[in-house]
Amino acid sequence: MSSEPNAYLRDAILQATPEQLHLMLFDGAIRFALQGRKAIEEKDYENIYEKLSRAQRIVLEMQSGLRPEVNAELCERMSSLYNFIYRKLVSASVNRNIRDIDEALEILRIERETWAMLLERVNAERGGESGPAPTTHDSPNAQDTPFFSMQG
Repeated sequence: MSSEPNAYLRDAILQATPEQLHLMLFDGAIRFALQGRKAIEEKDYENIYEKLSRAQRIVLEMQSGLRPEVNAELCERMSSLYNFIYRKLVSASVNRNIRDIDEALEILRIERETWAMLLERVNAERGGESGPAPTTHDSPNAQDTPFFSMQG
């Protein structure tokens, strides 16, 4: 039964559009930051490092997927934001500081909410329903994401 969730996650990732994958990255970063926050509260030093390191790697992945050739100014701003989040997560891990995690989480949550609204808008413009964006790559313009790419 433990392989079921992994198979479900694998299928969800394989069927997701680049936009949906980006939303999944936000979800993962938030989840691991929250787990790291809990580990700090519980003084679980091994999990502090593990969970916050995973959140950091996700933020770095989002930053590396920016496409400055499409919109250099926007990518520069987003890169600075990801840099700030990353530094806060590193500081939280090193200093075991909940306030740093909370600052990173606040920005991650705002960016995730903004991204979710963008997905709804893109889906509406593509003629889809008002729910989540399409879950397959055969949607029109699935690769024409404005300023990032999913590298794999």
